[in-house]
Amino acid sequence: MADFDMVLKHWGPVEADYATHGNMVLTRLFTEHPDTQKLFPKFVGIAQGDMAGNEAISAHGATVLKKLGELLKAKGNHATILKPLANTHANKHKIPIKNFELIAEIIGKVMAEKAGLDAGGQQALRNVMATVIADIEAEYKVLGFKG
Repeated sequence: MADFDMVLKHWGPVEADYATHGNMVLTRLFTEHPDTQKLFPKFVGIAQGDMAGNEAISAHGATVLKKLGELLKAKGNHATILKPLANTHANKHKIPIKNFELIAEIIGKVMAEKAGLDAGGQQALRNVMATVIADIEAEYKVLGFKG
C-alpha cells in the first residue's frame, strides 16, 4: 500500500497531461527498444524523428498511462481492471510479458525526469509494477498465452 501511495504522490503531473507524458513514454520505448515498435502495427512506419509530434502515439500513450493510473489508484485491488487488459494483450495484441517490464522501466525514467519521482519513488514504482506484471503473467497462464 505504501508503494502505491508513494507513486501516487508524483502522479499529478502525469495525470495533468497524459498525452504529452504518454508520447514521451512510447517514443522513448521505441527509441531505446526498437523491436517494441513492431508490436504496434499502426506505428511501424513512423520514423523516430517523427514520433515526438505524432498524435496517434500521444493518444495511445495517454491510454496506457490512464490505465496505469487506474491500477495505481486501485492499490493492489486491481483484478477487475487487469483481467480484461491481460485478455486483450494476450489474445488480440499478443504482447509478451517482457514488454510490460520494458515499458515499466521507461515509465520510471520519464516520471523521474518529468514528475520528480525520486529514488525511493522509483523503487516503489518498480515494486508496484512487479506486482502488476506478475498478475498479468498469471492471467496469461490462465489464458494459455505463452507471452
